[in-house]
Amino acid sequence: MWVVSTAVALKKLPEIPDVLDGKYSEPRMEPTQVAVILPAKNEAADIEATLRSLLALEGVQAEIFAVDDRSTDETGAIMDRVAAEAAAQGRNLTVLHIKELPEGWMGKTHAMAVAARQAKSPWLLFTDGDVIFAKDTLLRALNFAESERADHVVIFPSLILKSFGERAMIAFFQGVSALFSRFWRIPIEGTKESLGVGAFNLIRTDVYRKLGGFESLRMEVLEDLRLGFEVKRQGYRQRVAFGRDLVRVRWAVGAIGMVRNITKNMFAVFRFRILVTLGACAGMAVFCLSPFAALAGGWWMRCATAVVMAMLLLLYRYYRQFTGISVWYALTFPLAALLVLYAILRSMMLTLARGGVMWRGTLYPLADLRKFAGPLR
Repeated sequence: MWVVSTAVALKKLPEIPDVLDGKYSEPRMEPTQVAVILPAKNEAADIEATLRSLLALEGVQAEIFAVDDRSTDETGAIMDRVAAEAAAQGRNLTVLHIKELPEGWMGKTHAMAVAARQAKSPWLLFTDGDVIFAKDTLLRALNFAESERADHVVIFPSLILKSFGERAMIAFFQGVSALFSRFWRIPIEGTKESLGVGAFNLIRTDVYRKLGGFESLRMEVLEDLRLGFEVKRQGYRQRVAFGRDLVRVRWAVGAIGMVRNITKNMFAVFRFRILVTLGACAGMAVFCLSPFAALAGGWWMRCATAVVMAMLLLLYRYYRQFTGISVWYALTFPLAALLVLYAILRSMMLTLARGGVMWRGTLYPLADLRKFAGPLR
């Protein structure tokens, strides 16, 4: 299975477009209007850099909505200060302050829904409060969207990686996603593959509203993935693309930081079902760890391990052009797999123990999350 899956991935991954291609950098006759919606809660450390990168966007007319979602730090004050400076320069930055969360909503989905109701542009970009954009990001994304007649575009973000553990974990995720997610099948009508990414979800405004907006996903932990799923399920044209350093984010600090971050999400990936989660962990352990456990066996089992390692090296070599991660991080694959298995089980146990998901100081009851957890595939 390793050989076949990797061979297919290596053949098909180059079919995913790269918006750094020169044909997507052509200036537009009339700059397209885009509403950029940026929810943030307690992002004082990063929010100013994000806002300034958005204000520096070129080739588009961006109306920026920064939503202060009940922050208890300086996030809202920083937004107001940057907005005042932008207004003095004739730039469009609107700050919305949310003081209370209505019952039956996740904080992030509520913040995005509130801002989206005010947007008048034909395109919406949903992003996060710690993302840095290159000046030509939206110009390239919109040129790509129009060339593909797309309704929804995702650009894979470039993660800012500063430690060994971060590189090992991200390399693992990219390797596994290449083998199982099959992103190259997303443009094919009738396939189940879909994607949404919180750092960069670009969608036509009319399509967003026809889908019911985030009002229809108000208690969804994985709101980005569900939005992508609904786009594809309801027959709209979804496209994904590479674009190294166009969308950059420091997702977590260290491998342990990554484990903490995905604690919110992992049980939700399996729709809060205990048996499904345990079954997925068992399957992952067999697929990811058994080839390396075979090193303790005879020479023929060691040969099988060597084949798997060769497949991983080829896969990591392909992704190096987008991540800069050395191919030798393939050697850390089993260690990263163990950490991810731990994160999945930790996510399940903490959610069950708390009776819900704790995120940014708010506990979202498990009963409500299960009630509104729709499909992802």
